[in-house]
Amino acid sequence: MANLEGKVAVVTGASRGIGAAIAQRLAAEGAAVAVTARTLDAHERLPGSLNETVETITSAGGRAVAIAADLLETADRERIVTEAESTLGPIDILINNAAAGFFFPFEKFSAKRVGLALEINLRAPFELAQRVVPGMKERKSGCILNITTAAAEHPSGPPYPEFDRTAGPYVYGMSKAALNRFTTGLAAELYDHGIAVNALAPVAAVATPGVVALGQIPDDPEMLEPMELMAEAAYALCTSDPGVMTGRILYTRPFLAELGVVVRTLDGKSPYDGSACK
Repeated sequence: MANLEGKVAVVTGASRGIGAAIAQRLAAEGAAVAVTARTLDAHERLPGSLNETVETITSAGGRAVAIAADLLETADRERIVTEAESTLGPIDILINNAAAGFFFPFEKFSAKRVGLALEINLRAPFELAQRVVPGMKERKSGCILNITTAAAEHPSGPPYPEFDRTAGPYVYGMSKAALNRFTTGLAAELYDHGIAVNALAPVAAVATPGVVALGQIPDDPEMLEPMELMAEAAYALCTSDPGVMTGRILYTRPFLAELGVVVRTLDGKSPYDGSACK
């Protein structure tokens, strides 16, 4: 895979978890990274912050800026792109990672929660893509990566798995299913412009602070996946040939195995012990 020297990336939801991991991995390969979330400082209940993500990147010799923005606000969606470009330059890579996940039985879902899920998981990625695509078209290159989930898949059954019967994952899943369809449609439209558009999901649960807070960590350790896999797969997609690798809904382990990639640490300096995909 090529390095990312001279490239500019925007990563949403990058104060912790998968977003922070992807930002670190891209920066380790030379990309200048704009990271976004609602606040610069630590969440009152969750570890990690935008400032910490930037400090991790810059202390390792990378380049990063933090942009506090609320993806529920149209003006903030526009401002993310404006500030990133004014500080770092034209955007080559957009990682739509920020997500709103609610897990309730059907009767307990409020209209507000459904609206939030659709705004953050679908409309925000749509609008951010609209703001970066014109520049990518001018340069005839670019990468848009939407972070998705296995919850977008239809449950098998009957009988149905307990998680689908009791946890209420389908509002989150339906918003991501729409994101997947947006991904493949946009990929087709932008194919002739040298812009890759893909979606990426973990095979198993990733123990991010948000997932832990929601109580969604499975008891079986085999059903857990390190963040390094998502970060490595994202990096691979950002450096793949857009004429070949576009319009795909991908899962980490099969995708990395397809490419024969060895997962590396977030700083890119060494293989991530125990997570090589062959």
